[in-house]
Amino acid sequence: MDIGTWLCGLGLGQYEQAFRENDIDAEVLMDLTAEDLVGLGIVSIGHRRKLLAAIAALRTGSMSATTPVTAVPSVTSGSAALAPEAERRQLTVMFVDLVDSTALAARLDPEEMAQVLRSYQSAVAGAIARFEGHVAKYMGDGVLAYFGYPRAHEDEAERAVRAGLAAVAAVHNLASADGDTLAARVGIATGPVVVGELIGEGAAREETVVGDTPNLAARLQAMAAPGTVVISARTRELIGGLFELTELGMQILKGFPVPVRPWRVVGEGAAESRFEALHGAGLTPLVGRDHEIGLLLEHWERAKEGDGQVVLLTGEPGIGKSRLLRALRGRLENEPHTALSHYCSPHHQTSPLYPVIGLLERAAGFAADDPAATRLDKLEALLALSTEHVAAVAPLLAALLSLETDARYPPLDMSPHRQKERTLDELVDQVLGLAMRRPVLALYEDVHWADPTSLELLDLLVDRVQGAPVLVLITFRPEFVRRWTRYAHVTPLTLSRLSRRQGAAMVARLSGGKALPPAVLDQIVAKTDGVPLFVEELTRTVLETNLLRDEGDHYALAGPLQPMAIPTTLQESLLARLDRLAPAREVAQVAAAIGREFSYELLARTTALPESDLQAGLDDLVDSGLVFRRGTSPQATYSFKHALVQDAAYATLVRPKRQRLHARIATTIEQHLPETVQTQPELLAHHYMEAGLAEPAIDYWLKAGQAEIARSATAEAITQLTKGLELISALPDDAARWRRELELQVALGVALMAARGWAAPEVGRANARARDLCERLGDTLRLFPVLYGEWVFHVVRAELEAGRSAGEDLLRRAQEQNDAAAETIGNRIVGTAELLRGELVAARAHLERTLALYDRAAHRSLAFLFAQDPSVAGLSVLSWGLFALGYPEQARATSEQALRDATELSHRNTLGYALLYGCILSQLRQNHDEARDRANALIALAAEQDSPHFLGAGIIIRGWTLAEAGDFDTGIAQIREGLTMWQATGAGFLVPYFRSLLAQVHGRSGAVNEGLDLITEAIDRVEKTGERWFEAELHRIKGELMLRLPRPDPTAAEAQFGHAAATAHQQGAKLWELRAATCLARLWIEQRRRDEAHDLLSPLYGQFAEGFETPDLRAARAVLQEIIVSSEKNPIAGPSS
Repeated sequence: MDIGTWLCGLGLGQYEQAFRENDIDAEVLMDLTAEDLVGLGIVSIGHRRKLLAAIAALRTGSMSATTPVTAVPSVTSGSAALAPEAERRQLTVMFVDLVDSTALAARLDPEEMAQVLRSYQSAVAGAIARFEGHVAKYMGDGVLAYFGYPRAHEDEAERAVRAGLAAVAAVHNLASADGDTLAARVGIATGPVVVGELIGEGAAREETVVGDTPNLAARLQAMAAPGTVVISARTRELIGGLFELTELGMQILKGFPVPVRPWRVVGEGAAESRFEALHGAGLTPLVGRDHEIGLLLEHWERAKEGDGQVVLLTGEPGIGKSRLLRALRGRLENEPHTALSHYCSPHHQTSPLYPVIGLLERAAGFAADDPAATRLDKLEALLALSTEHVAAVAPLLAALLSLETDARYPPLDMSPHRQKERTLDELVDQVLGLAMRRPVLALYEDVHWADPTSLELLDLLVDRVQGAPVLVLITFRPEFVRRWTRYAHVTPLTLSRLSRRQGAAMVARLSGGKALPPAVLDQIVAKTDGVPLFVEELTRTVLETNLLRDEGDHYALAGPLQPMAIPTTLQESLLARLDRLAPAREVAQVAAAIGREFSYELLARTTALPESDLQAGLDDLVDSGLVFRRGTSPQATYSFKHALVQDAAYATLVRPKRQRLHARIATTIEQHLPETVQTQPELLAHHYMEAGLAEPAIDYWLKAGQAEIARSATAEAITQLTKGLELISALPDDAARWRRELELQVALGVALMAARGWAAPEVGRANARARDLCERLGDTLRLFPVLYGEWVFHVVRAELEAGRSAGEDLLRRAQEQNDAAAETIGNRIVGTAELLRGELVAARAHLERTLALYDRAAHRSLAFLFAQDPSVAGLSVLSWGLFALGYPEQARATSEQALRDATELSHRNTLGYALLYGCILSQLRQNHDEARDRANALIALAAEQDSPHFLGAGIIIRGWTLAEAGDFDTGIAQIREGLTMWQATGAGFLVPYFRSLLAQVHGRSGAVNEGLDLITEAIDRVEKTGERWFEAELHRIKGELMLRLPRPDPTAAEAQFGHAAATAHQQGAKLWELRAATCLARLWIEQRRRDEAHDLLSPLYGQFAEGFETPDLRAARAVLQEIIVSSEKNPIAGPSS
C-alpha cells in the first residue's frame, strides 16, 4: 500500500511528508498510536481520530494493508474515491503497446501467450504504479493509463514520461517462451478531458475519458518505434528540459484536422537541477526581493569571517525560492568561493542521499560511458581537493556511488549502520575541508522532498558548520516541519508574495517593457496574487495567445477581454493541492462556484453536506493554506488564498453540475439573503447566467447596471448591461423580450455617453436600437431618454440640425403630454443647441425656462436617467450665453452655482459637465488661475471615471494656461494631445473653439503662419457644421494673427475685425462685439482714425452695466482713455465715476 495514496484517500494528504520522513510504511502503520500521531505533528484531534479509525479498519481487514505498490488501482479503491463523478481535468494519458503481439500469438501456445501477457502487463503496471499513475484499462496487448486522475500531482507529465521509459525498459527485460526479447512502444499526450463518468452495465461497467487526448496518445503510440516513447507538444511543454528529446517534425495523424508536432524521448536531460530544466536560460525577472537578497548577503559576510550560518528559506510553490538562490549565486560569481548545490526530487524520496550522489557525480565529472575505474579515478581527484586522507574516504563514497573498487581498496568491513554513520561524517568533513581553502556556499533545495538519510546529513551539517566559513541555505515549502531552529546561527526567512505594484513591474519586464492594456494588467495582477511563478506563466500565456495585438511600443486588445484561463503549466500543481484533500474537495468546488470570497451561511445553505462534514472540509482547506478564514461559524467568512486555486476547483466541475450549483446559489441568496439581493444584484445576475437561466439573469444585470449608473461607475455599468443584452436572444421574440431589451439599451446609452463620450459610435447604435424598440412597443414614456440620447449624439458630433430636430421633437412631446420633467429636459437641450448655433437670446430663454421648471425634490433622479442633472447642465450652458451676451458677472455667478449644485448632488458625470463648461468659461474670462484649477479638477475626475472626453477637454485648457505662463512647447503639446483625445471620442462640437486656442498660442510663440492655418480650418468647420456661437471670435483672432505677420496686412485684418463685429451684433453677443471693436479701434488709432475709433467703441462700452474690472472691459476702457489723451475728448466713465 502506498502511504501517500492512502492518506489522500482519507483527505489527509498534507501529512504525507511527515509519514515519509519518519519511515512509516504499511507495516509500521498498523502499530501507530495516538501518541505517535502527536509526535508526527498532527495536532488536530479530528484528524487523529480519523487516522486511528482508518488504522483500526486496516487491522480488522476491512481495508487491505498488504496490497503491493505494483497493484493496479481499481475504480473502487480509496484513491478512486477522489473522483466519484464526472469532472473536467487536465490529464496526461499514456498508451503502451506490446510490439508484434499478433505474430507472437500466432507462434506461441495460448497458455504461453497468456503468460507473456501477464508478465508484460505486470511489468507495465509496476512502472506506472512506481510513478503513481492509474491503470485505467487492459486491452490485451495494450495498457491505458492516466496521470492526473483520480489523484493529481504537480508533475504528472514528467511522471508519465518517466513511467513510459520505465515500462519500455521493463518490457525489454522480458522474453517470450521461445526466447525472443519483448518490446513495447509508448504514446503520451496531455490535454483537457472529462473523466470519471461510468458507462456500461455489470462487468462491462467502466469509467470513460472524453476528449481528444486519449486518441492523440493512441496515435502517437502507433507511430512510435519499438522500445521508444513519443509525446505530444503539450506534454513536451510541461516537461521543459527534464529529458533529452528529438523532434519528429509535423505529422498528419488520422482523426486530427491539423498536423501535430510530436517528440521522441531519448533519455534524461543534462540540466543540473529541476529549476534549470523547467526554466531554461530565461530566468524570471527578479522583482521585489531586494530585502531578502540583502539579508542573504549579510549572512554570507558573517560566514566568510568564520561565523558559520544557516538560513532556512521557506515559501509556497512558485514564490521564488530557487530564483532567489540563482540571484545570490549571480551576486557572488566574482568572489572566490565553492558552491555545493544539492537538489531533492519528488521521485527519489526513498533513495538515500540522492541529492548528495547527484552533487558528487556532477562535481567528479562522470560521463555516461566512463568505466568503473575511470569513475573511481575521478572520485579520488575530487576528494583530494578537501582531504589528505583520500584512501580512507574513497571506499565509503565509492560504495555510496555504487562504484566497484576492484583490488584498489579492500571491502568495507563494518555493519550497515556503522557504514552509514561513517559516510555521513565523511560527507560533512568534505564540506568543512573545502571551507578551509575558501568559503563554501552549500545549497539544499526542495528539502520537503528529501529522503530521511539526507535529512540526517543536514542535522549533522547544521550542527558542525558553527565556526566554519560556510553558509548553508535550505529551501522548503510550508508543509515541511521545520528543524534546526533551536540553533542561534540558524535564521528562518519566509518569502512573502509580491505587492500589486511589484506584480505589475514583473509583468512589464516579462512583456519587454511594452505596456499591456490596463484591463489585462489588472486581471493578471488580480489572478496571480503576487506569486512570481503565477505572474510569469499567466503573462506568457497571455502574450502567446491571440488575446493581444502588438502595436510596436505597446500591446492592444485584439477583441473583447475574456476571463483568463489557467495556464497549462500551472493546472497540475493547482489541482494536486486540491486532490490532497479529497473530502474537502467538494466543499472547495461549491465554494469556488460562489466566488473568491464566500460566507459560511451561504455555503451551508447551498451544499447538501451535513454540517459536521462541511465544517471538517472547511477546516481541512484552512489547515492546508488554500483558504483563509475570518471570524467563527456561523458568522465566518472565507476566501481562497489564490484566485487561481479557486479557478482550478471550479474548472473541475462539468457543465450540468456547474449549472445546478449556480442555480442553487442564486435561489439561496434570493430566499435567505435579502440584503445581498438589494446591494449586489450583479451577484445574482452572474449566478443565474452561469446556471443558464437567462430571464432572471437579464433582470438582475439591468438592476446592477442601473445601480452602477447611479453611483457614476459607468465602466462597470457598461459591462453589466452588455452581459444582459448578450442573453436577450435566449428569450422568445415577443413584446416582453423587446421591453427588457429597451430598458437595457436606454441604460446602456446613458452609461456609454458618460464613459466613452457623447458622440461615440456605440452611443449612436444604442440609441437607434432603443428608438426602434420604442416604436415597436408604442412606448412614448421611454422615448424621452431615447430622443435625449439621439440629441446628445448628434450635437456632440456637431450635427446640429439633426440634434435640434431631436430636441424639438422631445420638447413638443413633453408639452403635449404635460410632462414637467421631460419639458425640463427638452428646454435644456433645445437651449443648448440654440446656443451652439449662435442663437444666444433664444437659448437664454429656453435655459431660464429649464431652471424655472426644475424641482429639486422631484427631478433629482433625472441625472441618473439622462446622464446629467438638467439644472446643473442648464446653469453651465447658460453661463456661456450670459458671458457672450455681455453679462460677465452673472456668467461667473451662474457657473459657480452650477459647480456647487453638482458637488452637492454627488453625481460624478454631472460634476464633470459643470467642470467642463466651468473651465472653458474661466478661459473665456481670461482667469488663468481659475481655469488651471478647474481643468486639473476635471482631469482628476476624468481619470477616476475613465472619461476620455472630459480628460481631453481638461488637458486642452491646462495646456492653454501653461502657454499663457510662457511654457509654449508644453502648452502646445498638451492642447494637441487633448484635442486628439476629444476628437477620438467622435466629438466634433467645440473643435473650432479648441483650435482657436491653439492658433492663439502659436501666434504668441511666433509661429504665426501655423496659427493662421489653424484658425482658417476652424472657420471652415463653422461653415460646415453651423456651430456659430464662437464665430465672431474666430474672425477677430484671425485678424489679430494677420497683424502679427512679419509683413502685417492691416487691410485684411480690418475686414476680419469688421466681420467679427457684425456677426456678434447680429447674434446679440455684446462681449464678442466689444472685443472686435476694441481690436478695430486699436488698428484705427495706429491709422490716426481716432474719431472713428471712439465713435465705434464708446457706445458699445456704454451698454455694459457690469464686469468693469474684467480684462475685456479694462482693455476697452484703456483704448478709449488713449483716444481721450491723444485727442483731448471728455473722460470716460468707469466703475468709480
